[in-house]
Amino acid sequence: MIRVNRDSFKLAEVFTISRGSRTEAQVLSVEFEHDGLSGRGECVPYARYGETLDSVTAQIEGSSGRWCDLAAELPAGAARNALDCAFWDHAAKRDGKRVWDLCGEPAPRPVTSAFTLSLDTPEKMEASAAKHAHRPLLKIKLGTPDDMARLEAVRRGAPNAAIIVDANEGWTAEIYSDLAPHLVRLGVQMVEQPMPAGEDDMLAEIERPLPVCADESCHDRASLPGLKGKYDMVNIKLDKTGGLTEALALRDAARAEGYTVMVGCMVGSSLAMAPAMLVAQGAEIVDLDGPLLLAEDREPPLRFDGSTVYPPEAALWG
Repeated sequence: MIRVNRDSFKLAEVFTISRGSRTEAQVLSVEFEHDGLSGRGECVPYARYGETLDSVTAQIEGSSGRWCDLAAELPAGAARNALDCAFWDHAAKRDGKRVWDLCGEPAPRPVTSAFTLSLDTPEKMEASAAKHAHRPLLKIKLGTPDDMARLEAVRRGAPNAAIIVDANEGWTAEIYSDLAPHLVRLGVQMVEQPMPAGEDDMLAEIERPLPVCADESCHDRASLPGLKGKYDMVNIKLDKTGGLTEALALRDAARAEGYTVMVGCMVGSSLAMAPAMLVAQGAEIVDLDGPLLLAEDREPPLRFDGSTVYPPEAALWG
């Protein structure tokens, strides 16, 4: 039996990117029950990919409920992610083992996550950066005509933190080329998805003085041929890959082709982050800060110590 629930988690602060703002995280929770055991998964339908709470619910409810059919029945995306993670959780409970033992991965260790600063005025972003200056890695949401002022402000607020930048497809090749030297000057370590997916061919022709990471341009292994020569890193998110199964396969395939790996997330609860902890092992950049952005979370939540996130308890997932 498969059950789908809509859950909402209040955010600690308004979260803004170049596409808009939100005050809560709206997610779908999936429960797969069989033989008296229940496995859980969570997904975040994303409008950028044509997903809504209704459309993803319909995909989940229209599936056969068989793990072996999942990849054939559903495209890479939120619906397949929630089901795949619920199946893994159920299998762990059924076999009395942790998920990493079932899928042949080493037991996960704590990792350091980036912390995302919401898009705002330079003054407010500087204040936010100062508040979180103790964190080792800050991620800045940009993608507007006023990005340099914001970036300078964040660097003033957090002079010692490492910085990565997410333009959320908001730049052109010309804007990126103009900004790149300043990104290097300010110590930015990576820029994520500077140009719109499908309009990023110029990345293969212009100088890339710092690593460029594919987010919206990379969903699953089928995306990799289209990234060649344009990107240096891939951002793996379970809501894009369609779950843990494909995420692990994408990680290995991307590394085999010479890409470095970032593991990211949508804004969701600890239940959504827990499976990604397996993919995050050894990743060059980890961005699993969803629970840090929430005012409320699952019980038991993932444990954070500052920006260090610990593997999930079995009571949460896996």
